[in-house]
Amino acid sequence: MPEGHTIHRLAAQHRTRFAGHPVLASSPQGRFAAGAALVDGRELESAEAHGKHLFLGFAGPAGPDWIHIHLGLFGTYALGDGTPPPATDTVRLRLEHDGAAWSDLRGPTACELLTDADKKAIHDRLGPDPLRDGTDPEPAWRRVTRSRTPVATLLMDQRVVSGVGNVYRAEVLFRHGVDPYRAGRDLDRATFDAMWDDLAALMREGVRLGRIDTVRPEHTPEAMGRPPRVDDHGGEVYVYRRAGLPCLLCGTAIRTAGLGNRNLFWCPRCQQP
Repeated sequence: MPEGHTIHRLAAQHRTRFAGHPVLASSPQGRFAAGAALVDGRELESAEAHGKHLFLGFAGPAGPDWIHIHLGLFGTYALGDGTPPPATDTVRLRLEHDGAAWSDLRGPTACELLTDADKKAIHDRLGPDPLRDGTDPEPAWRRVTRSRTPVATLLMDQRVVSGVGNVYRAEVLFRHGVDPYRAGRDLDRATFDAMWDDLAALMREGVRLGRIDTVRPEHTPEAMGRPPRVDDHGGEVYVYRRAGLPCLLCGTAIRTAGLGNRNLFWCPRCQQP
């Protein structure tokens, strides 16, 4: 499932291509035909993300209407400039702007038309997102510090922190030497604040680059004289999907285990209880 940086990047790409212009909307697949028809020809006013949720706002007589998209495990987006390719029957939602730009959505978990009130209800149930301007991390800290749940589980709970997925979860815990099984209530405030700031910085880089890189400059392949990582997720990481390989810092074999139906990765020496 795409992590929050991907959705914020998609929002920015939609703003660049479509904001301020009337947009042709269609559903070649047919499953979103009624919703597409309601916004067809209207101006895209805004595109924003909250965690793993994308919201496209279209001008309306009584305020904007919103298309809410959640990619889930199988959703994909393709965006381009110029004339779009011929549509296939797998495209749930196609947007076009005067032959200048297009986007195609396939296989999302959610693609639905919302009112302002509907949209607010989604925001209200999500935790703070490190990538949203002006976000206060205090609600996340309150939930973490009151919980016996492992901090690795809490970081993946979108009601606690929104937008963090398996890669950022594993990497930020490693970067701050936090055992993934440590109870939330045993995490000190200074470490939480440092992790929050680090997540914001790492995820902003993810938006900029379109991939997840989490290693510090002194641990890049060039700096360490090691081969670059080869993985379909791209980017350089410390522990994610490196089970059995030596830790880049201490040489200890990286461990993996299941936690909350996802694979957890950590270094037992660098992240001691």
